Amino acid sequence: MTTRVETNDTSLLLRRDVKALGHILGEILVHHGGTELLEKVEKLRMMAKSLRLNFEKETYNELKQEIVNLDSPMRRQIIRAFSIYFHLINAAESNHRIRRRREYQLQDDHVVQPASIESALHALKENDITESTIQEVLNTLSLELIITAHPTEATKRSVIEIQKRIGTILKSLDNTMLTKKERKKLEDSLLNEVTILWQTDELRHRKPTVMDEVRNGLYYFDQTFFDVLPEIHQDLEDGLSDQFPNHKWQVPNFLRFGSWIGGDRDGNPNVTPEVTWETLESHRELVLKKYQDSLTDLMKRFSHSITRVEVSEELFANVEEEEQIYLKADKQWPVETELYRRKLAIILARLEAVGKSDVGYKTSDELLEDLAIIERSVNKHQPAQRELKMLRKLIRQVQLFGFHLATLDIRNHSGEHEAAITEILRKVKVAEDYASLSEEDKIKTLESVLKDPRPVLLLNEDYSKETQEMLKVFTMIKKAHDTFGKKSILVYLVSMTQAASDLLEVLVLAKEAGIYRLHADGTVESHLNVAPLLETVDDLIAGPKIMETLFNMDVYRKHLSILGDSQEIMLGYSDGSKDGGTITANWKLYKAQLEIHDMAKQYQIGLKFFHGRGGSLGRGGGPLNRSILSQPAETLGDGVKITEQGEVLSSRYLSEDIAYRSLEQATSTLLEASVNLSKESEQQHLREPVWEQAMEEISEVSLKKYQSLVFEDPDFLTYFTEATPLNELAELNIGSRPMKRKNRNRFEDLRAIPWVFAWTQSRQLLPGWYAAGTGLESFASKSTENLELLKRMYQEWTFFRSTIDNLQMALMKADITTAKEYTFLVNDKNIADRIFGNIVDEYEKTKSILLQISGVKELLDHTPNIKESVHRRNPYVDPLNFLQVELIKELREQDEPNEELLTEVLLTISGIAAGLRNTG
Repeated sequence: MTTRVETNDTSLLLRRDVKALGHILGEILVHHGGTELLEKVEKLRMMAKSLRLNFEKETYNELKQEIVNLDSPMRRQIIRAFSIYFHLINAAESNHRIRRRREYQLQDDHVVQPASIESALHALKENDITESTIQEVLNTLSLELIITAHPTEATKRSVIEIQKRIGTILKSLDNTMLTKKERKKLEDSLLNEVTILWQTDELRHRKPTVMDEVRNGLYYFDQTFFDVLPEIHQDLEDGLSDQFPNHKWQVPNFLRFGSWIGGDRDGNPNVTPEVTWETLESHRELVLKKYQDSLTDLMKRFSHSITRVEVSEELFANVEEEEQIYLKADKQWPVETELYRRKLAIILARLEAVGKSDVGYKTSDELLEDLAIIERSVNKHQPAQRELKMLRKLIRQVQLFGFHLATLDIRNHSGEHEAAITEILRKVKVAEDYASLSEEDKIKTLESVLKDPRPVLLLNEDYSKETQEMLKVFTMIKKAHDTFGKKSILVYLVSMTQAASDLLEVLVLAKEAGIYRLHADGTVESHLNVAPLLETVDDLIAGPKIMETLFNMDVYRKHLSILGDSQEIMLGYSDGSKDGGTITANWKLYKAQLEIHDMAKQYQIGLKFFHGRGGSLGRGGGPLNRSILSQPAETLGDGVKITEQGEVLSSRYLSEDIAYRSLEQATSTLLEASVNLSKESEQQHLREPVWEQAMEEISEVSLKKYQSLVFEDPDFLTYFTEATPLNELAELNIGSRPMKRKNRNRFEDLRAIPWVFAWTQSRQLLPGWYAAGTGLESFASKSTENLELLKRMYQEWTFFRSTIDNLQMALMKADITTAKEYTFLVNDKNIADRIFGNIVDEYEKTKSILLQISGVKELLDHTPNIKESVHRRNPYVDPLNFLQVELIKELREQDEPNEELLTEVLLTISGIAAGLRNTG
């Protein structure tokens, strides 16, 4: 099977688009700032480019002097020029992804795009996988993607929407059948959009509220998810029917999106129970509107007359009965012979009344049954099922989105629950100081409360404000279940889970709200999954023991039995990496999954691992399909759940075409991996013990190296604070959540997002690679056999290959020459030189060993598209870094706050984030 698109150079078209957009931007710069502005931008760009090709001290000094000599108005214009150029490149590259996909689709049947649904099905057929095996895998396949409001999207929504419109115009310009007039109109539109982009303020002037973040998240459901998700399912079903025509395929709803936005209380005091309720109402409002739009469209198409077709008796009787109940007599309704339109009018009337009157649907299942009545009738007279796909799409949408749109996860810190339980148990004299008890005594106390059907809470008791707020959260969850359905909130996540009692405390609070109930006859009613979040290296190591303790408890096993003997476990990539470095964190995460999976299997408990990955490489980021492959293969059958946040949302899901491609890659990867896992021969060769031993040794050495700098060097925090724009980031209004967990200047309280964001801005990207080189090189240098072993691991073990490829990406985006500029911001030159020298040594060591393991001459040789993109951007990012250093230096020298300087710094932060397509 051929997988290569035969074309002279697909990147030629991308370069053409980038050049055209650059010319338009040049016109706009001249219009707004004269030729002087354009010439100054070009001069800085050419000098930066020259330095990359051949570093010369004279050019370097000239570039720095040019920047120092800029006055504030010109400087701001230049910063904006480079920043806007990146938004244009991002639009062009997104369109090029769509173009490449179309090129594959236009090829003959023997050429399919890698990591597509079609390629996965071809592979299944070529490997003689039976229909029954595929259907079994489909029945257990599960991929949930959870959007979060983590503050990593530096680009404003209005700018993102302009980018989307520019991408749409570029796509239209690819049409070879355009007339002169049509092409001229599109080119004028392109000029107008770039002009609007220049004239749009790219900085937010206030922090977004939680409801602002909710609306931002709903944008993607409205614009892409609602239509793309059913399309993925339908295309998989159609593809299976083409490749395996002897089987009647039923593709379950394996792919879903959920949300944390409006439910993530951890460290965000702005997420109140009232805000969460408003979020749920916004979810329902949007999904009902989407259904109404779809039904209105169906009414236009379903004009079938009973004088022309024979409808079912079921439909006829149903309409005759329900018109009297649900339709107002004084309104104009479809003519009597158009029975489908009459039924659709009834459905619309009931949808409009949801949550308002008894006429409205109580559940989405009632709506599904009405749509099924139409489908069964249409099947009687529809010769070809093409038109039915619109109806099938709506049915699939209702199955996927219900009346809740997206399941909302609730998350809170374990300490908050413990404080509430301590106060409650003191008031009722069950435990004088629960928080000070040993873990064993905590478990005994909580077990006794859970085994007692009676409530613990006293009526009209004067609890503290914090405890009352916690109780309101669980009361709200119970009300949400009654109003929006159980699927509206399915999971409660416990941040910083360190012991079994952390989960039992949540069950006690759920019991008091009626979400968890023990009846007098001993039976249990439970409607909320309680999931631990294992984040730090220590928590990951303790995770298997924590879960085993719970699985051995009768009261917890009864709770799980109601939930289908299934346990969700969230794994945090951010704090583990911040505590132990990327190599150690990824290995401990992998190992924890294996240990918990094997242990749960003994207890016959099914697992779902929830991967809390960020967008950046320092927080577990990377392509979605690579994230899936990096997990232990045997855990894929349990279902995969992954967070999608910040800039990841706009880069993957801004347009339907890009969203489809991202989800298609994930679907094909998960399907192929799960089918392979179903074969016994594959299960026996998932990995070799010697590989695990190697990773254990590499991880141990890497951890020591990482912690020797980050935790043991007394000057490290000074270097980090001064040699990055950490403090300035706090002024960038990109999220409702505070930058620190507590208002203290401790490293432990700094969130992982600003930790990664600051290192990314300074081009050091330390969290994405530091200490990996020492670990890998230490192991490889012991013998030739060890290096050969690492090479074989790279070729044969998807986890290791993903790890090495992500390290290459991190090194490629890092830039030591540019990073050196930030050392001039450190007040103590000795600290700057010593720590930066350490970072440079580790960078070179890491680069050398990665090239040896992967067998390439240069970083990312195996991914030329990504490599070319990084090279394309660097000459434009570098001037922004030089400008940022100069501005921060000047800003920090001010005795009083200088808003003008701060604004310019924030503009450079936004521009560099757009250029690197990474923040935190």
